[in-house]
Amino acid sequence: MTQKASVMVQIVLLVILLILSGCATVPYNYGKGLEKSDTLALRPGENQFDRGRPVAFVDGLGHYVLSLPSNLILWNWQVDNHDISGETEAALQKYLADNGLANVKVRVNQYAPKDEWRRLIKNKGMPGFFRYTAGVVLTTLYMILPDRVFAGLFGGDHYNPFTNTINLYSDNPAIAIHEGGHAKDFARFGRWGKGWYAFLYMAPFSTLYVEGVATGDTIGYLRQEQKQQKEKDAYKILYPAYATYIGGEGLRWFPVDIGLSYLAQIAVAVPGHIVGRIKAANVDEPPEKTGEGLAVPVLAK
Repeated sequence: MTQKASVMVQIVLLVILLILSGCATVPYNYGKGLEKSDTLALRPGENQFDRGRPVAFVDGLGHYVLSLPSNLILWNWQVDNHDISGETEAALQKYLADNGLANVKVRVNQYAPKDEWRRLIKNKGMPGFFRYTAGVVLTTLYMILPDRVFAGLFGGDHYNPFTNTINLYSDNPAIAIHEGGHAKDFARFGRWGKGWYAFLYMAPFSTLYVEGVATGDTIGYLRQEQKQQKEKDAYKILYPAYATYIGGEGLRWFPVDIGLSYLAQIAVAVPGHIVGRIKAANVDEPPEKTGEGLAVPVLAK
């Protein structure tokens, strides 16, 4: 790609992101009654959140070596760092509770193929046709190429609709809530709707819609909860991440070698970083208090 063509692509992406910049779900609708009678329930006494046992060599390899491309593209050291703080876990826990998603399993830097196979087989909330085709493929890949090691190379944090499981590897509340947004999005549908929606995600360009829904829900939720700093952080990480999905669709049609692929992803992430920071700068700050306890509004930048 020539320099002129590269600049034109970035301008087009910048325009697209500016058009989508109002995607926050406002007014925000909390999930009510999303889990149905066929939703895979946690076993009696089972924790909703399970945390993997720290393994210094594995986590270090995943963080300091294999996640470097993601860190560079998204310009964030927390991405796929395999060291999730209590704050990030608590943010997702509150989001799931606020949206009535009590049975979504969350694996915090955990590799648990045996239990994922069990959940795949037991998940009657997803028709067997989808579980034993795409679900088997996805769970097999999870088993032989564990995200606990390769998260930085193969997508990292994700929601698996076939097992109704969120897998977290990044210490970033916005990313964690974003994955919760995917779980909420899928929970809207009935059994067959979930299956077809999962297949839709694999179709060309549909990724942009599904990721847009989760991004908008995340930002809308943080705005509703008046978490201004977290909303700012969400813009700064989720907008460049969304830009990479736009770039990924382009690479689907014009494949290149892995080196050029990473360079292309960096290039398309730049407009996302620009728009994300513009949006973050315009988030209203929390009101300041005077000595008399009266709130004085602070104008948005």
